[in-house]
Amino acid sequence: MVSLGGVARKLFGSANERRVRAYRPRVVAINAMEEQISALSDEALKAKTDEFKKKLEDGKTLDDILVEAFAVVREASKRVLGLRPFDVQLIGGMILHENAIAEMKTGEGKTLVATLPVYLNALAGKGVHVVTVNDYLARRDSEHMGKLYGFLGMTTGVIHHGLDDRQRKEAYTADITYATNNELGFDYLRDNMKMQRAEMVQRGHNYAIVDEVDSILVDEARTPLIISGPLDDRSDLYVSIDKIIPMLEEGDYELDEKQRSANFSEDGMEKLEKLLTENGMMKGASLYDIENVAIVHHLNNALKAHKLFSRDKDYIVRDGEVVIIDEFTGRMMPGRRYSDGQHQALEAKENVKIQPENQTLASITFQNYFRMYDKLAGMTGTAATEAEEFANIYGLDVVEVPTNMPIARIDEDDEVYLTVQEKYLAIVEEIKEAKAKGQPVLVGTTSIEKSELLAAALKKDGITDFSVLNARYHEQEAFIISQAGVPGALTIATNMAGRGTDIQLGGNLEMRIEAELGDTEPGTDIVTNEQGERVEVARKFTPPGPERDAKEQAIREDVARLKAEALAAGGLYVIATERHESRRIDNQLRGRSGRQGDPGRSKFYLSLQDDLMRIFGSDRMESMLTKLGLKEGEAIVHPWINKALERAQKKVEARNFDIRKNLLKYDDVINDQRKVVFDQRKELMDSEDISEIVREMREDVVEKAVKARIPERAYAEQWDVAGLKEDCLRILNLDLPIEKWAEEDGIAEPEIEERINEAAKQIEENRAKQAEQFGPDVLKYVERQVTMQALDHLWREHIVNLDHLRSVIGFRGYAQRDPLQEYKAEAFELFQALLGNMREVAVSQLSRVQLVREAPPPRPEINPAQVRASHIDPATGEDEMAGEQVASGDAATMPEEWKNTGRNEPCPCGSGKKFKHCHGQLFA
Repeated sequence: MVSLGGVARKLFGSANERRVRAYRPRVVAINAMEEQISALSDEALKAKTDEFKKKLEDGKTLDDILVEAFAVVREASKRVLGLRPFDVQLIGGMILHENAIAEMKTGEGKTLVATLPVYLNALAGKGVHVVTVNDYLARRDSEHMGKLYGFLGMTTGVIHHGLDDRQRKEAYTADITYATNNELGFDYLRDNMKMQRAEMVQRGHNYAIVDEVDSILVDEARTPLIISGPLDDRSDLYVSIDKIIPMLEEGDYELDEKQRSANFSEDGMEKLEKLLTENGMMKGASLYDIENVAIVHHLNNALKAHKLFSRDKDYIVRDGEVVIIDEFTGRMMPGRRYSDGQHQALEAKENVKIQPENQTLASITFQNYFRMYDKLAGMTGTAATEAEEFANIYGLDVVEVPTNMPIARIDEDDEVYLTVQEKYLAIVEEIKEAKAKGQPVLVGTTSIEKSELLAAALKKDGITDFSVLNARYHEQEAFIISQAGVPGALTIATNMAGRGTDIQLGGNLEMRIEAELGDTEPGTDIVTNEQGERVEVARKFTPPGPERDAKEQAIREDVARLKAEALAAGGLYVIATERHESRRIDNQLRGRSGRQGDPGRSKFYLSLQDDLMRIFGSDRMESMLTKLGLKEGEAIVHPWINKALERAQKKVEARNFDIRKNLLKYDDVINDQRKVVFDQRKELMDSEDISEIVREMREDVVEKAVKARIPERAYAEQWDVAGLKEDCLRILNLDLPIEKWAEEDGIAEPEIEERINEAAKQIEENRAKQAEQFGPDVLKYVERQVTMQALDHLWREHIVNLDHLRSVIGFRGYAQRDPLQEYKAEAFELFQALLGNMREVAVSQLSRVQLVREAPPPRPEINPAQVRASHIDPATGEDEMAGEQVASGDAATMPEEWKNTGRNEPCPCGSGKKFKHCHGQLFA
């Protein structure tokens, strides 16, 4: 029986097909203008930009000028890049313009598609951000597409590591800015740590197009961006807590090694309360009290250190330091530390020197950063499987764009073996067969460790001519992946390697010309060396002329010959060594083959020992395979297996989505508070005179102090006069005769409050007169800086408190209370306390300000050399920003002796970089 939905789809097409069909009339209109636009001279074509801007000023909308603007970009692309966008690329551009995600298969030209909506939206003059997954792609795309924008009178900027604030501001001021997601997020956080509006580099969040949107908004969104600095030394606390854990027995805690979690039982909590009280470490009557949030957090870390982390497996102790061991490769990772106090707990356990813990100074998730944009769009080859997440979290629809040419790739059913060893033997044999007939092969693995296992198996069998990629050095790997379509080429890549570069049969002509002949003029490039450092190298170049033309022609002919050979061999053969948890990653790998209608083939090799099969495959899977006759050394190939695996993957995807959605619910709480604090900072920065704000804060503080010491309707004998006097001295720096005032007949709370305010006001007026000798704006500047510093200091403490609260709030579930609601309520209380404390701290500090003509140079609260940016890559567990400083050095404030440092010596700031790549850049 056919369903009504099935009949409707047959008659009218799917929802996706109907949406794509709706764009066709505008495509026809753009094509109709092609002859007219082609007839324009270069100057007349460039003049269209000013013409469009004038139309927008006169009240037209971007939608009104879309058809003509797209026609202009198409013509400019033909003239500048030699590329004419296909009709399906025009449809992709319209989808991106409409706040949606364009799913376009690999090789369909997403980079060129973005130029259409980027140009259109840049006409509004508010800036457009194009977001890429790494610095190499940001530089490459801005350089290539910048020629097109420049031809049409638009400016292009690019943000990457190593730029100072002036260069960043310049790049953000451009009409179009290319940057990585990390750089954009950290610039936003850094801007909200600046003390003056002029120092901020970003100019707003108008429109962003996110390339590889699934990677950035789903995969990388699992971990937040964090800017951190060192805390005060708390070694004694770690040592004291560490001594308590060995006193616990097995029934006092519960371990879950699969989830790597450890929790205290009710009995354990009671025992801890007793032990902590005896040691004078607990406040209040219960560990559940909010005052003990930090203590519970440290106890949890100590429990994990003793019960979940094993010496010589998870870490080793070397030269008095705890060094982490990478769980995937077994390699030591010196310099990397566990966050949130976990590393200090391990140092206490091993009785080595405890390094200061880092405090989070600012943080944000990618979900909340990208939701700030007025308009957001994305493009990728694989988004449909995550459509629900994009819709729920970002409000983005996913629209599948048809390919320009029909897909000719053959996707074979999976082959399943009993063991990993049998699977690898079969893969090696398959590779040998493909290489024998000259077919290019791309092998996808799920981890660096498995890439190395396969490489070892190939070498054992005598195959040595292959490349192994692990997405560490983007420039070199982009070239290798671009030549993976050469006949007989064998390339092994992890999930994340080489994205953003097409695999073209016969090899990528442009990249080969660039590699062999270089540029047409001398210059320098910044590349990543084998040590992972960014270094400057002389650019290879061959000047224009007959010699270069002849060499280019020879390369073109060779690429054409190699392409014919690769086509005859069956096109690119993609072999996957196992299924990933996400179908999307599998589809990304599979989509590497069959570009632009080319022939191709793909096959997945699995074993019952693979992680996905072992952990998430149903128990029925193994029994089903046994019934189908799976024996040692044999493989089972059946469509049922594909369906069973797809169900397992859907389960994992649903679980991961729930985890991310739950994390976002908690982060939304702090995000609302972050917006309030950052808006308040901007208001303070933009105010020339905040004396009225300071007066209101002072009056609020006085009112609060008076109410606390002189309760409403209380008798005079019940007044805490001594306490109020102490408050005035502590907060306002005023020694007032409050005892005498209290003895006056008929005096009441309002009059005492008024007298305190009057005394404080008098002191403030005297200070203002004294400040006049230093200039009219000095006191205004001091008030603004002190108030902002007080807000920043308390906000940092607040972030730490919320982190600790979040790590222990799950215990409320034992009391049948919803942890999220509890977190929201307590986070609100903490935020209200923050605002009250901020007023008190600012008023207290301002009451002690003394203006002197020769003030000593202010010591920064945080040494910029010690402040770090970090973002943990969810796929590898490595810190992508390791060694990145938050603030660039300033030549004016750099110690004189640093300037004599050799360019290749370590920078004295302690960043771990060479001087020429750190503070030495200031003299480049």
